[in-house]
Formats: sequence, C-alpha cells, structure tokens
Amino acid sequence: MKTSMRPAFLLLCCALLAGCARGDVHRDPDPSMSQSTTLRVATYNASLYSNEAGGLLRRLEAGDDDARKVAAVLQRVRPDVVLVNEFDFDASGRAADAFQRDYLEVPQPGGGEALRYPHRYFAPVNTGVASGLDLDRNGRIGATAPVPGEDAAGARERGDDSWGFGLHPGQYGMLLLSMHPIDAGAARTFQLLPWRALPDAARPVDPDTGAHWHDEAVWSQLRLSSKSHWDVPVRTPLGTVHILASHPTPPVFDGPEDRNGARNHDEIRLWREYITPGERPWLCDDAGRCGGLAEGARFVILGDLNNDPADGDGRHEAIIELLEHPRVLRMATPRSEGAAHAEGADRPGRKGSVAHATGDFGPRVGPLRLDYALPSTGFRLRDAGVFWPPPGTDGARIVTGTDHRLVWVDLTD
Repeated sequence: MKTSMRPAFLLLCCALLAGCARGDVHRDPDPSMSQSTTLRVATYNASLYSNEAGGLLRRLEAGDDDARKVAAVLQRVRPDVVLVNEFDFDASGRAADAFQRDYLEVPQPGGGEALRYPHRYFAPVNTGVASGLDLDRNGRIGATAPVPGEDAAGARERGDDSWGFGLHPGQYGMLLLSMHPIDAGAARTFQLLPWRALPDAARPVDPDTGAHWHDEAVWSQLRLSSKSHWDVPVRTPLGTVHILASHPTPPVFDGPEDRNGARNHDEIRLWREYITPGERPWLCDDAGRCGGLAEGARFVILGDLNNDPADGDGRHEAIIELLEHPRVLRMATPRSEGAAHAEGADRPGRKGSVAHATGDFGPRVGPLRLDYALPSTGFRLRDAGVFWPPPGTDGARIVTGTDHRLVWVDLTD
C-alpha cells in the first residue's frame, strides 16, 4: 500500500467499523478500549412460563414462536452472562435443555449464529408453593394443587395463598446462563428468609383499622422473596463476579393495604442490605450462612425488579435508593430508540424518560423501566443498552416474544 493512501484507507476502515458498531450491539464502539477484556452481562424477562406444571417443557418441545424470538434476541446481543426471568423451574433441567438445544443452538430468523451456554444455574423458587395459610385474608386457604372443575377464581385463590403467586410450584422461575464457570457450591439462595427478619420491615397495614394486615401467626411465617434472591459467583476473565438475581413481586394485584407494594419495596431493599458493609446476623441464607456480601466483592444486580423510578405503581424510593447506593456504579441509564414508539409512550403525566423503558405494557400503562443490570463500583462501564429497535428496523420483529426487553451492560476493569 502506498504511504499517501494510508490515511484515507484508515479513515475508511474507521467509518466501516463505526457502522458495524451501530448495527451489532456486541461490537465495541470505543476503539481506545479494544485491547481490554469486556464482559457483557444482561437480564431478560422472557415470559417462558406455563399455567400448568410441566407446561413449559411441552411448549418448547412442540415448537414455540415466542421462544424462537427470545432466542433470536439472545443470539443478536450474545451476552456472556444472562439472567432469564420467568422461566419455569424444572428440577430435572429438561426445559433448560430444550431451550438450549432447540432454540439457542439453532440459528433463528432475525437472530444470529447459534449460541451455546456451557454453564447454567437454577434453583427452587417460592411461586406456586402452597403456604397452608390464608395469605389474602379471604377466609379460605387455597388448595395445594389444581382440583377437578377449578375455575379461574379458584386458581387465583390457590395462587394468592402460595408463598409467591403462582399456579404451580416454580412458575415464573429464574434461569442463569453463562459462558463462564459458575461456582454453584458457593452460591447463596434466600428463598426461605422470613420477611419479619428484615429490620424495620414494611409490614402491611389495614388502612380501615390501622392494624397489621397479617396476624402474628401468619406474619411470623411469611417469606420475603416472592421467587428467591440468589448470589451466584461466576468466574469470569475479570475475576469472580457475584450475580445478584431476583424478581420481586409486582406492586399491584392487591388492595388498599398495598401488601404487594410493601413486599416489592422490601425485596428490593434486601439487596441494599446485602451489599452494605457491616454485620448482618439476621441475613441468613437457606444453608444457614449469615451475613451480607464481602466488602471487596464485585457484583451485578440483575432482574425484573418491577419498580420504575418515576412512573407506574410501586414505592419508587426502593429502586431510587438502590440506584444511589454507594456500591452501585454511577452510570448513564441504558436506553433504546424503540420505546418511544410503543403504545402509551406519550401518556399524559409521564415523569421519566420513555427512552429508559424496558417493557411494553399497553396503552393504559405505557412503557416502564422495570428491568435492571446494575454493576458495582470497581468496574468500568464500556457500554449499555436496551435491545428495542424502532418499528421497521432490523431486529424490531423479534422483540415481541415477550412484553419485556433485554437490558445489557458491557464491563471492563
């Protein structure tokens, strides 16, 4: 190549690379950082669930268009570690096997190359697990399993009296997929942690009487997590990263006592307590180990936290205080161009930026920011985003497999 042509050629290469960076979110848009290792971490509420036990496996084995779209999104974004919310728990792992084998490892329309995660983690959750208590205070205890002739009201009653709302054990579970080894032996789960153990818990109150909504017999047994809270160490090229995974209850579907709003608040607050230095003798996991996360450990909080900082239902201070925690990295909010085109995006009274939304919840509610990937201090943020292309653009068709959108962050040392 002639020396006189080199500057023009380099400019052309830079332009081509910049175009690739805009079209493929897995590329590094910052050439100055191209020599360092990047870890892409994501969260995705995939809506891969069924109202019947074993239904997700049957759904996947029969071929499912929405699951193909979910897989296509993952193939496009290609996270190194991803938490999949609303993936029904299956102790045998057959549903996870089917999703990996028949969807992720098969190039999907609108997706990318086949994608294989050699490591995964899943564990039991509280949804659909019968409590044997009258948690909704309707004077009846829901059945422990579907009964012949059960109608929608009976199913709802059964779900309301489970430790976490669900129509069978494990509905709306969680699945962690990773390119890097998972230290399952060091993982901690907080499925059984009593709500009352949390200092200054937001115990629901009956506004008509001023008394506690749950009597002492029920309150003493209630579990805090509607699904579970996990601390899963992943051994990455950047060192061990603790994936703090959860899916708090939506702060709706209750009454004026706001019991779900209170629970959502405290499920989010649990992470604040977990990452705050100091003694936490009450914070005991399901194996009996007590205390929070080590002060020097790096983490990423992942999940559908069901709380927008400014709009929708919920006690917004819960998520705001988590975002502002000293151990959570200050970063620009992940955004997309597609959210502005969703129904309800121009709903009057909106306070937050619609570009930050992570889910499309119809014209009455509008888009909300419910899904989070929050890295700890100690990382450098290289890039972040919400996979939500505008209508008519490349990738727009595949986001409709679920009402949520994938959120990703690129991290480096």
